[in-house]
Amino acid sequence: MIFTSNPSFSRQIKKTSKVMFIEEYHFGSITIDGKIYNHDVEARWTNKVLPFQFQQRHTFDVETIKKAVEQNPKIIIIGTGESGLAKVTNEAVNFVKEKGIELIIDKTEEAIKIFNTANEQSIVGLFHLTC
Repeated sequence: MIFTSNPSFSRQIKKTSKVMFIEEYHFGSITIDGKIYNHDVEARWTNKVLPFQFQQRHTFDVETIKKAVEQNPKIIIIGTGESGLAKVTNEAVNFVKEKGIELIIDKTEEAIKIFNTANEQSIVGLFHLTC
């Protein structure tokens, strides 16, 4: 599911050279630039990878995404898990939209593909690795 104020956004993403590259994702594990993480991650275009925790179980709410929004990226991509079971609250969606940030929400595997093709832009990916 893509939420964006620019309806042609998904067609604008072009494959470019990589600043950060997510090499592999399996249930509970993600490999970014050769390093394996076994926890949910926030991946920033600045090459920082940080852990994040849900404030509410398996729910991306305003508190969960606040640090990502504070980075003032052009795009935030949310990976909702292998089966897409993590939820994004309407308040979180509105919080991102009010800041003028493009928001893409999809299952983690698909969200990673988008992140990898768009990651020279100012982008933050929040990836839930289970459910």
